[in-house]
Amino acid sequence: MKLDILVIAAHPDDAELSCSGTLINHVLLGHKVGIVDLTRGELGTRGTPITRKEEAENAAKILGISVRENLELADGYFTNDPHHQKKVIRAIRKYQPEIILGNAVYDRHPDHGRAASLIFEACFYAGLSKIETLDEDENRQKPWRPKALHHFIQTLTAKPDFIVDISSSWNKKMESIKAYKTQFYDPSSKEPETHISSPAFLNLVEARAIEFGSIIGVEYGEGFTVRKSIGVKSLFDIF
Repeated sequence: MKLDILVIAAHPDDAELSCSGTLINHVLLGHKVGIVDLTRGELGTRGTPITRKEEAENAAKILGISVRENLELADGYFTNDPHHQKKVIRAIRKYQPEIILGNAVYDRHPDHGRAASLIFEACFYAGLSKIETLDEDENRQKPWRPKALHHFIQTLTAKPDFIVDISSSWNKKMESIKAYKTQFYDPSSKEPETHISSPAFLNLVEARAIEFGSIIGVEYGEGFTVRKSIGVKSLFDIF
């Protein structure tokens, strides 16, 4: 299935926290959108790979995306090497996205920055015909390089290069986040408290969205950074 936008993220819930409003916007515009999670998040203090898989599937339904896949790389231990690059290259060539959204270049969780580097290199190498990868039927995949790679902003503050207005999709974004019942605030849960399970964390998510929204004069926004300048044909493409 060819996609217009593909999110590649280190953990299930990275996409929901960081760019789900943007995904919802584009699904409603008729674009085909998908998510590839690199790991099952098995090192997380709360939940299990099974519960996180179920939560990711439920969140995908809320977002209305076309596909969600998990590459099952080792949480905390995947590296940016040829073996892992080929796994990501295979996914890029499989879905042939025009745009890829990936993890923050630098963040609190070391997996995020490492994933950003892995995604960046895989995007480039996916366009090289001499790097061979096979699809599920053992057929050689064609080279494919997305037109753009953007990095969503996660826990640590970063200056966005552009901001997407997600005011109309805010409620559904929060619904998708709360699909991860084992991970975020639940007063009835008996699991140990973590950085992201406190009520303050969801307040932070909203505060960040309000801050980014205020920069562009809207209620809520999601920020992204870029590795190369964005070009426009008309000044009226920028509001």
